[in-house]
Parts: sequence; structure tokens; C-alpha cells
Amino acid sequence: MFTVGMTSIVALILAGMFTFLKPVHDVNEALYNKKQILGALNSPLGINADALSNEEVAKYFDNVEQVVVNNKGEVIEGVKAEDVKMEKEEKKAEADRKYPVFIMDNDGKKYYILTVRGNGLWDKIWGWIALESDLNTVAGAAFGHKGETPGLGAEIKDNAGFKKQFTGEKLYNDAGEYVSVAVVKGGADPSNVHGVDAISGATVTCVGASDMIYKGIKFYEPYLKSIKK
Repeated sequence: MFTVGMTSIVALILAGMFTFLKPVHDVNEALYNKKQILGALNSPLGINADALSNEEVAKYFDNVEQVVVNNKGEVIEGVKAEDVKMEKEEKKAEADRKYPVFIMDNDGKKYYILTVRGNGLWDKIWGWIALESDLNTVAGAAFGHKGETPGLGAEIKDNAGFKKQFTGEKLYNDAGEYVSVAVVKGGADPSNVHGVDAISGATVTCVGASDMIYKGIKFYEPYLKSIKK
């Protein structure tokens, strides 16, 4: 009886601690996510999102419009982009998914940040692709992963040089066809505005990143076309 009683008491204490700490955890998680999103704008804004204070993050997000769209490109009212969890959305049928869009207004210049998610070598990888207002030119990119190999696949997140390559790349060819930006094993031709150099020794992760970017942005095409009109 004593053991059962102690187990119940411990369970109640843990439940109480979880309830008490959850708001703090939620705030910290939201802050972390916002820093990752702003990371896609490191190059165009000349910032280091990871080093921003809470106040600086909040100030930047004061200039961010949050939009959520469906697979037809229609805006879904009453939902904030930051509340959309892509890990949950990817489990739904495509027709039922929500896609977050973060629109940054920086002194009158707009950037559209799209969220993408895919598969690496060991587990899930994800990213944020920032587009210029022409909705073709990549302004910047940031990536994350759950379990890629340090020094290899994990470099999609840790290697600033890898991410910087995306700035200036194009999603559409001269004919207006969507081709995306590929991560090219062995290196992309410098004249190729649709490819960046892959990370040496991280072939599977880089193939996954290419696929993730291509498919991920493709989901946003109906929305991008609707605001180009």
C-alpha cells in the first residue's frame, strides 16, 4: 500500500510540474521556432538569427504577416502560421493539409518564407526558404534535422557556407517553368542558377534536401501563382 501511495504522490507531483512548466516550455519553443524562421533571412537582413535576443526576435516578428493556405492556394482564416505543425500536416491527405507562410516587410521590401519538410539519411529534415518579392529569386535558406550525422548530413544546418549558396538562386527557368533548386553532388556549375554544391560525404541527406525543396515549394505553387496575378 505504501508503494502504491508513493507512486500516486509522485505521479501527482510530476503532473503538477508539467502543468506549471508547460507555458514556459511553449514560450521557449515558440522563440526557438521564430529564430529558425528568421534564419532564412540571415543573408538579406545581415543578421545572425541564433544570436538575437528575445526582444530582437519579437521586434522582427512585429513586421511579419502570418498566412496559412491550403493545397489550392486559398488563405485559411483564423489560423496563425506559427501554429501550423508541419510534422502533423505531413501525415494528412494532401487535400487536408495547411501550409504556413511568413511574410516579412523590411523597410518596404517583402520576403516570403515557406516551410518545407522531407527525409534525410536517418530521420526527418526540414527547412525555410525565403523568396524575394518576385517569388522566383531565393533570398535565403535555413535548415534543420532530427538525426543527421555530425560533420556530414548535419552540415545542412551547421554550415553557413552551404546555406549561403541558396541566395540568388532561381525557382523558375526562363520559360517560366518550375524547376526548383537542386543540391548537386560533385558541385553545381557556377552559371547554374538552379543548383548549389552538395556537402561532401552526405549524398543521401543532400538528395533528400533536393527532393524536399522541390516537393515542398511545389505545394505552395497555387498560392504563389495567386499572388503573382
